[in-house]
Amino acid sequence: MTKAELVSRMAKDAGISQKSADMALNALTKAIQDSLKTDGQIRIPELGTFKVSKRNARSGVNPRTGDKIEIPECQVPGFTAAKALKESVKG
Repeated sequence: MTKAELVSRMAKDAGISQKSADMALNALTKAIQDSLKTDGQIRIPELGTFKVSKRNARSGVNPRTGDKIEIPECQVPGFTAAKALKESVKG
């Protein structure tokens, strides 16, 4: 599903305009990003938990040249699905 299809579905299900649905989706995305930056996690019941994890520094290999490189530590976003979401996908 593309963003446009999701916005259309949200507008239809909520009985609002597509512009309003697009604004709502953008607001949700921004709220999740801001929460991850400040709190490190956000939990949405029946959907799941978005959280930031620390990835340690490690050695790697450049696949093009075969040279060894050092990859610095960084923070990466992750998502864990809620039980309700997992069960709805199972069928």
